[in-house]
Amino acid sequence: MGIAEVVGVVLFVAVVFLAYSAWRRVRLLRAGGVHVALRARVDDTGRGWHLGVGHYRGDEFVWHRVLSLGLGPGPDVTISREGFEIDDRREPTPLEGYAMPAGAVVLRCRSAKGEVEIAMGPDALTGFLSWLESAPPGRSIPWAS
Repeated sequence: MGIAEVVGVVLFVAVVFLAYSAWRRVRLLRAGGVHVALRARVDDTGRGWHLGVGHYRGDEFVWHRVLSLGLGPGPDVTISREGFEIDDRREPTPLEGYAMPAGAVVLRCRSAKGEVEIAMGPDALTGFLSWLESAPPGRSIPWAS
């Protein structure tokens, strides 16, 4: 097999991967998803953000990374409303802006699973805070305004 054939196969695989990623993103958004950037490793470098689509599933907010094979049956990250707290709310730094939805606000959050940062646009943020506040009666959910 020559170099031209190898390059052709690599390009074909890349095009198939990109088409699958685009199809998956559209499918997730049509199912009621919102654009969300997530960073599981909290640091001050501005790196580590991944774009994805979030869904509300009862007491859970599930997040699917957009640019992944997504061959598994479930989401990449699951956030339970119980024990979830927002520690800080801030604007993204210029270094972080590349990986976030337009007009995003960054929430630094803490749960039983550890710290995570979530970035979402104003409309998605309103929905997320409403979901967080709408816990069933008798359950207190602390959050930062």
